Amino acid sequence: MFPFLKGGRLATAIASALLLFGAAAGCGSGSTTADPATTAPKSAAFPVTVEHKFGSTTITSEPKRIVTVGLTDQDAVLALGKVPVGTTDWLGGYAGAIGPWATGKLGGAAAPTMLTDTGTGPQVEKIAALAPDLILALYAGLTKEQYETLSKLAPVVAQPKEYIDYGIPWQRQTETTAKALGKEAEGKRLVEDVEAAFTAAKKEHPEFAGADVVVAAPYEGFFVYGSQDSRSRTLTSLGFKLPADLDKVIGDRFGVSISKERSDLLDQDAIVWTVPDVAKDPDTLHGDGVYKDLKVARQSREVFIGESTDYGKAFSFVTVLSLPYVLERLVPQLSAAVDGDTATKVEQPGS
Repeated sequence: MFPFLKGGRLATAIASALLLFGAAAGCGSGSTTADPATTAPKSAAFPVTVEHKFGSTTITSEPKRIVTVGLTDQDAVLALGKVPVGTTDWLGGYAGAIGPWATGKLGGAAAPTMLTDTGTGPQVEKIAALAPDLILALYAGLTKEQYETLSKLAPVVAQPKEYIDYGIPWQRQTETTAKALGKEAEGKRLVEDVEAAFTAAKKEHPEFAGADVVVAAPYEGFFVYGSQDSRSRTLTSLGFKLPADLDKVIGDRFGVSISKERSDLLDQDAIVWTVPDVAKDPDTLHGDGVYKDLKVARQSREVFIGESTDYGKAFSFVTVLSLPYVLERLVPQLSAAVDGDTATKVEQPGS
């Protein structure tokens, strides 16, 4: 699992990190706490204990050096007024893995050091070199082994057990991050503000209520996203509903490629496609012998989002900072798609 754990380099890095920044981490019913002499002064908000998939983690004092292993966790940290020292790249193209919807929160600070997950898990040695005092892995899929390894460096808040890996809702992500940072009240306000934007959009567009929708991608045929995927949750938060048997087809995953025989899952009141090229891919889809005959295609009830654009990346991010950016662009597209007029063109917003 971790071929780079062999040898003494990691042990040296861990030892250095622990000497510089005391770490406290809890797993299950047990926890370890750093020497109080090496920790930052406590505030009234600490200590705090956060439950997660692998037990619980206790954070004894205000974190100063935060590393985000979760692929979108940096946005919640930034929204709460902290700049991580390290982030994990997911969609590429941004310094420090900070999208344009979030760069204003840097406040003039340098972009974080960007880490990558190449399929073998977090870059433990590079994380150790950053001497973190908190590691967040909420929008993540840590294994127990990875969690235990990272816990030797600093307290680790892993993904919640109630959801599939990479299935944490943005509200829970924000609130959990806020608790870990000693800013629970501020986290609640941030969630309420974004939820108010959803409420306003639903009020302005009653046609969304109860309309069937699915989010898909032209990957290995037709790839559809289930109810525990964040992109689908954005649509249901606007009042749409997903196909009744969608999760029966997907199972306990965030999405699957479906067979041509289940193309009925695509034929909804609206469909949101994430595509590599919004200039070419719609024509390619309309040339597909199965898809072109579905009502959703014939009646132009489609929204196409370029996955490599800022808008497309924000649509996939689904965070307290990216959602307002997305709603500004997505809501007018959805309104045009479900207005009942086949002549209405669904405009492509600027990225």
